[in-house]
Amino acid sequence: MSSQINSYIEANKDRFLNELLDLLRIPSVSADPKYKNDVLKTADAVRDKLIAAGADNVEICQTAGYPIVYGEKIISASLPTVLVYGHYDVQPADPLNLWTSPPFEPVIKNGNIYARGACDDKGQVYMHVKAFETMMKTNTLPCNIKLMIEGEEEVGSSNLGIFVKANKEKLKADIVLISDTSILANDVPSINVGLRGLSYMEVEVTGPNRDLHSGVYGGAVANPIQVLAEMITSMKDKNGKITIPGFYKDVQIVSKKERAEMAKAPFSKKNYMKDLGVVDLKGEKGYSPTEHTSIRPTLELNGIWGGYTGEGAKTVLPSKAFAKISMRLVPNQKSQKISDLFAKHFKKLAPKSVKVKVTYHHGGEPAVTPTDSMAYNAASRAMQDTFGKRPIPVRSGGSIPIVALFEKELKIKSVLMGFGLDSDNIHSPDEHYGVFNYFKGIETIPLFFKYYAEGAK
Repeated sequence: MSSQINSYIEANKDRFLNELLDLLRIPSVSADPKYKNDVLKTADAVRDKLIAAGADNVEICQTAGYPIVYGEKIISASLPTVLVYGHYDVQPADPLNLWTSPPFEPVIKNGNIYARGACDDKGQVYMHVKAFETMMKTNTLPCNIKLMIEGEEEVGSSNLGIFVKANKEKLKADIVLISDTSILANDVPSINVGLRGLSYMEVEVTGPNRDLHSGVYGGAVANPIQVLAEMITSMKDKNGKITIPGFYKDVQIVSKKERAEMAKAPFSKKNYMKDLGVVDLKGEKGYSPTEHTSIRPTLELNGIWGGYTGEGAKTVLPSKAFAKISMRLVPNQKSQKISDLFAKHFKKLAPKSVKVKVTYHHGGEPAVTPTDSMAYNAASRAMQDTFGKRPIPVRSGGSIPIVALFEKELKIKSVLMGFGLDSDNIHSPDEHYGVFNYFKGIETIPLFFKYYAEGAK
């Protein structure tokens, strides 16, 4: 099987790469309404590629937001079914001035594809389309496959839950396969076995009823930016712990044994800091950097604004100040409960001199996947074949809320077999994805299907 797969991939390598570059040229930014037509155009492109790859019953499923592209190949009801999930929408490209090449004009430099969405998630989801095509063209698809590719992951997947609940029979499967995560390094493969949840909030602090002259009124009227900064600062203590009452009540404490296993993953603090351009790290006392980003909850300020931010000077005391704040959650924490605790605490922090508004944007639940399942073993064997090393199970700091959704609604677990790298700058300027990683995924995915189908017999 491997020789057939590899021969087909090699013969079509240029086409596989050029097709991805074409997909990356479409600015499918789901967060910005001005890109609506481009997001819809991307859905059409994905549909067309699924049809060309050999999928049946391919359709664009409408939602209250952006559509979900669905396709399948059912060989036999007696065979297991793998549900592949991914997303075709991308993050906004801002700030544009920090890109070394235009975000939607993909270029290949030093073995990497530079473009918004290259890794998250167009490059990774397109691996599955090409892996499926490869299995179809070489007649090596060993079990049933369903593919569901959505267009709202970067804005919270609010309509995906509605779609899943309404289409449980259509989506019925034995396992979900997702490539929206990373490996430790190209010579150290890994599989994600845990994801943090998310609570994303926006806050608004209002002082006077209009912007004021800072000379005439400064010193007598509370400045909303100053007040907001003080409120945010107070939400962590000197040891990096979050001060929201009840925030840690449900946090699952990871055992010393499991922490010791996690510590076996290669990590260089020196290289980590060098890559980020920092000379020191900061986090919750008593935990390592890798634990800070995987097994501990966080509260991060994602954006803050107010007053005058244009060129030159304007002596203004602003009427309003705003911030976007996200909290990453660990097993047993519930996003709605944490959001409510945050809102209550933030309002309580506000002095009488200002008014506060808290808006909940979106959230998702944490998830942990088993390492002793047939599906995990299939992913491990597949990666061992193609990388030459058994992958290390790791927990991720990011959030993929649909993993918990699939488990709740479809009663099935997920396998997080990603091929990106943490250094791929996802959500940042100069996002990129290794050509090596792209083709390594196309090569590995058919082996997952092979080993999963064999294990199910």
